[in-house]
Amino acid sequence: MVKLTEEIKNAFSKVKTFPVATASRDGIPNVVPMGFCRLMDDETIWIADNFMLKSLANLKENPHVAIYVWGPDTGGCFQIKGKVDIIDSGEKFEKMKSIVHAAKPGLPAKTLIEVKISEVFQCSPGQGAGNKLF
Repeated sequence: MVKLTEEIKNAFSKVKTFPVATASRDGIPNVVPMGFCRLMDDETIWIADNFMLKSLANLKENPHVAIYVWGPDTGGCFQIKGKVDIIDSGEKFEKMKSIVHAAKPGLPAKTLIEVKISEVFQCSPGQGAGNKLF
């Protein structure tokens, strides 16, 4: 697993909506905007499944995800990749549900997608564009 730097954690904290990409077993891509994407520690991201259909189906077939971290105030641009666990019961699931319901009581919070970070890439234009940071 990879531990995020302070620079990347700072950029992550400034993003409101994250483009999250998945792919089916056959490599058919899907990307969706995710509003609940939380950095839980230096190695783990939680994504709440409120309305996932294709993304959840893809993750069941192919448990890998890419998250794009960029915004006007981030000071950088990063792509975070990781492997996911799909969690629909237990302590972590209940914690995610309570966080979601505290922020937006009407959301279903059906499933917790727990991402264990494995790679981070530079996305800012220029000399280092596309380089693997770790």
